[in-house]
Amino acid sequence: MGDFLVLPALAGGGLIGLSAALLLVANGRVAGISGIVGGLVSRQQDGNDFAWRLMFVVGIVCGGVLYQVLGGDVSTIQPLVNEPVLVLAGLLVGVGTTLGSGCTSGHGICGLARLSPRSLVATLSFMVAGAATATFIHGL
Repeated sequence: MGDFLVLPALAGGGLIGLSAALLLVANGRVAGISGIVGGLVSRQQDGNDFAWRLMFVVGIVCGGVLYQVLGGDVSTIQPLVNEPVLVLAGLLVGVGTTLGSGCTSGHGICGLARLSPRSLVATLSFMVAGAATATFIHGL
């Protein structure tokens, strides 16, 4: 694992918090990425709802591209598993966000910031499950 740099981590966390706060203030919406993406593929929204969801997702992608354009090194980011495992993991995350009524960003960032007891339980649950899964797959 590479060296952990505090300032980029603080800057990234601050930008995530700022984007979540801006979405809440501007649209009255919680920045739960699974819900935002799910709303993109759902046919149950009006044009304005689709537009802000699409802009939010495009902004996430553009952030990564901008990081690379500005000289950020992404060549060191390598998956530890093959593509079929990544696809399975993504599908399981989708199932988990449906069962948990939200994802890490919705519960862990926005829900905890609003002091939601449900989000605290959800965040603790997925953190414990993630630690257990990583320990099981990669060993102690």
